[in-house]
Amino acid sequence: MTVEIHWLGHDAFRLEGEKTVYIDPWKLPEGLPPAHLILITHDHYDHCSPEDVEKVRTAETVVAAPAAAAAKLKAPVTIVQPGDQLDLNGVPVEVVPAYNIDKPFHPKQAGHVGYIVTLGGERIYHTGDSDPIPEMNDLKVDIALLPVSGKYVMDADQAAELAGRLRPKLAIPMHYGEIVGSEADARRFQERCPVPVRILQPER
Repeated sequence: MTVEIHWLGHDAFRLEGEKTVYIDPWKLPEGLPPAHLILITHDHYDHCSPEDVEKVRTAETVVAAPAAAAAKLKAPVTIVQPGDQLDLNGVPVEVVPAYNIDKPFHPKQAGHVGYIVTLGGERIYHTGDSDPIPEMNDLKVDIALLPVSGKYVMDADQAAELAGRLRPKLAIPMHYGEIVGSEADARRFQERCPVPVRILQPER
């Protein structure tokens, strides 16, 4: 794998390839590398944290977010919506839907998103806060970052089933250890997942 994937806890990641990409930075420690690109999935406080965005933002950083999240952030912000295919500061990004099917927390009409980021020739998929949804069925991804906690998002069993449909080379569990879920959810996902799984330790 030519891309370094750093889990920063909850749904926050730093992807290190030819560019440095942060997704949903939250509760970041000091001294992290500056971002070329920051991607926000939706406007909830644990995903859209203006303070954390500014910790890794420079004058050259591109920030992208759905409209409701963009409204909370310092301008300029590139507003995205599901279906967009963009080049953001030299990084190919596909914007995909993220929503709940049987829960009220992330309704489809809210326009929340996930992202497929291409770095080092790898297609890295961050689902955002989502259940398994029909729009995921035809996605082609190499690395999948999948929530496993249940309650607000898919649970470990649903995530394992989704990984079986996506067939990435590697799956990494997220959305546990903060607010809801624990490492037990990640272990359950690993036990049931039909593709290779790497459980990361949060870098905080």
